[in-house]
Amino acid sequence: MDPIRWGILSTGNIANQFAKGLQVMDDAELVAVGSRSQEKADEFGDKYNVPHRHGNYDDLANDPDVDAIYIASPHSHHHEHMMLCLNAGKHVLCEKAFTLTADEAEECINLAQEKGLFLMEAMWTRFLPGIVTLREWLAAGVLGKIQYMRIEFSFKGNYNPQHRLWNPALGGGSLLDLGVYNVAMASMVLGLPDSVDSHILKAPTGIDQQTTIFFKYNDGAVATLMSGFDASLPMQTLIVGDKGWARIEHRFYEGKQITRQIHGQDAEVFEFPFESTGYQFEAAEVNAGIRAGKLESDIMPLSETLALMKLMDGVRHEWGVLYPVEQQA
Repeated sequence: MDPIRWGILSTGNIANQFAKGLQVMDDAELVAVGSRSQEKADEFGDKYNVPHRHGNYDDLANDPDVDAIYIASPHSHHHEHMMLCLNAGKHVLCEKAFTLTADEAEECINLAQEKGLFLMEAMWTRFLPGIVTLREWLAAGVLGKIQYMRIEFSFKGNYNPQHRLWNPALGGGSLLDLGVYNVAMASMVLGLPDSVDSHILKAPTGIDQQTTIFFKYNDGAVATLMSGFDASLPMQTLIVGDKGWARIEHRFYEGKQITRQIHGQDAEVFEFPFESTGYQFEAAEVNAGIRAGKLESDIMPLSETLALMKLMDGVRHEWGVLYPVEQQA
């Protein structure tokens, strides 16, 4: 079986994590990298023994030896880069948040469907061993009917209006940077909410430095989702059912440790170590989808990505948090 030939667009930290993940895969090969400068492309290529080093993104997208491209650029540029790669006939795995707005997401999804290309949001957490096991517990009813969730994803950041986290021109804000993990996790466990309440604390630049969202469901379940740049929190996910509870411990997005207690039993701690960075699991999902001739993942479908983008748009718009692309529309 020939390996799927990957290219990586951008050379920042998350691109390095993905490259390391590919190194432990038997059916994937990193053959190309694209950067805004030849110097950075060569430096990245030297580090991971990448044969094709492109000093611009156009050349990467049009590299005939590349099957799929992982887009690791800031989400302010995801729409542009997805359109570039899809128009060049490449399958795409795009970092979260998928785009700045739902309209941008829908345009990319429609293009991928028209061209018959696989496209997926890189919600890497969903494919990790611990989270796969959690989904198995939920499907088997181990925790019973889920009644409540709480997710906290926040760190103490230093305010810098030029940094991408605080700059609206770069897609700043806690919702798209951190909160996207929260809404995707709640959606995985409880599905899309029947109603949404929210509260946002704005930074001087106008982005959301803290966002709390309440997912409400007609069956009585509720999820509280908090993201922010102004407090360091344990970064846990608590899932409570009528038969027991499970807590994904510190840095829930890695899913490496889950504490579970079933009513009447002692709490158990489950460990889920994995090789390398963990980014290989989402790459494996893309590889499998491409080989099967699919256009999307069953585990992270495009319909869910689009629905969550629309939900986050609604939360932002309610509180007047707009990006330049929306203000110009």
